[in-house]
Amino acid sequence: MVESQDKQIVDILSTVFDPEVPVLNIVEMGIVRGAEIDDSGVVHVALVPTYTGCPAMNAIEVLARKVIREAGYDRCEVHTLYHEVWTTDWMTDEAREKLREYGIAPPRYSGEKSAEPACPYCGSVDTTLTSRFGSTACKSLHFCNGCVQPFEHFKCH
Repeated sequence: MVESQDKQIVDILSTVFDPEVPVLNIVEMGIVRGAEIDDSGVVHVALVPTYTGCPAMNAIEVLARKVIREAGYDRCEVHTLYHEVWTTDWMTDEAREKLREYGIAPPRYSGEKSAEPACPYCGSVDTTLTSRFGSTACKSLHFCNGCVQPFEHFKCH
């Protein structure tokens, strides 16, 4: 969800995909917190990293500037906000479903009880944590005892 927004700019930013989770764009992930054009025509984009030190943020900032410029805007300032803490609750339902279809168990909402994630392949909740870290720091590795498949889970924040 974007706090202050220019729909056209948000639509442009929705073409930027997370390098670590390439099935999700930065808008549906909830990373884009503001997108507007000021009176002098400068595009301002506000981003919140999924966690401090996320290695994908630099690439996301570069890609955001690139797509804005390619859309015909000469000046774009990307502001990375560290005073806000990103939460998986900002992810859209569509993003969660895309994760599941991609083979990554989506995060729970903050109010949901903590439990092992359901397998994205068969839906079984008979799963076991294998490693607190998967291919990236924002994911953990699990094993499904139902379909005997390993899978990653997008960690809740």
